[in-house]
Amino acid sequence: MTLRDEIEQIRARASTELADGAGDAAIENVRVRVLGRTGELTEIMRRMRELPQDERPPIGQLVNQIKRELEQRIEALKDSARREQLARSLGAAKLDVTLPGARIPRGRIHPITQITEQMLDIFATLGFEVAHTPDLEDDFHNFEALNFPPDHPAREMQDTFFVGGGMLLRTHTSSGQIRIMEQRKPPLAVVCPGRCYRRDELSVRASPMFTQIEGFMVDRAGLVTMAHLKGVLTEFLRAFYGAETGVRFRASFFPFTEPSAEVDIHCVLCGGKGCRVCKQSGWTEILGCGMIHPNVFRAVKLDPAEYQGFAFGFGVERPALLKLQVEDMRLFFENDLRYLAQFPALAGGGQT
Repeated sequence: MTLRDEIEQIRARASTELADGAGDAAIENVRVRVLGRTGELTEIMRRMRELPQDERPPIGQLVNQIKRELEQRIEALKDSARREQLARSLGAAKLDVTLPGARIPRGRIHPITQITEQMLDIFATLGFEVAHTPDLEDDFHNFEALNFPPDHPAREMQDTFFVGGGMLLRTHTSSGQIRIMEQRKPPLAVVCPGRCYRRDELSVRASPMFTQIEGFMVDRAGLVTMAHLKGVLTEFLRAFYGAETGVRFRASFFPFTEPSAEVDIHCVLCGGKGCRVCKQSGWTEILGCGMIHPNVFRAVKLDPAEYQGFAFGFGVERPALLKLQVEDMRLFFENDLRYLAQFPALAGGGQT
């Protein structure tokens, strides 16, 4: 048998195996056996060295022709298989356009975010601007500049999360007050919202992470007084809870204000009659406030004889509990959509 005869036999056998309907396994078998690096046609090319010089060109041309034929045939079979697979897939997944479409649920702004935005909107109408300051703070801005010296016992109440380099997760947004007064000179009327962190146990009324709003107003001495503080906070609380809300101020202590006060409102759950939430007192504590301590002004290089102002701060979750009449703060952090979907869009909030 001549070498040409062997080549024709290889062509005939491969053509038979590559008939219409050949499966993937058969196609791959031919490709490897005939066209592979150690395949039959490759072996033929090696044996051509044994032929006389004048017989080599026609044999080489025939081998190359068969290679092209088989490669084209293999590609055609693969294309046909892909088309058949696509047709089967489309046939198995027919779309019935008469069926009602699937409803895509719409997202909803978290109730704490809604409450925060509503509060900020009220302060904006009172002339306050909003400033955002970092969650990660240093000891100076979080404690020292706010009149918490290193050995001050009030630091124990704000035992927090410390990280490397002397940094910590802020325990209150009051640190924003320091940063703003470092950057800008009075007059100032600013509210600073954001997350705060304290090493508290998660419970019905407390959380190691919570939202807080710090507000302060500073101007020349005599232009901002305790009367302005009471007026601003009373107006805010009645705008937020209702015009008939009872508001009272109680003397208290904070290192960064002097004099200081706690602010209570009539319990919105019982209308001031007394319930287990307000411990039968009829009043609910909402926030702390006071006139900015002279040492705070000194820390930001402002002369307390020249400047005067007030500051206040409160958590958002507790007012949200009262506003939405929820009894367990933990529900806000569990991200149960069945629970969160109960709250309609509030002023300053909505759907996305």
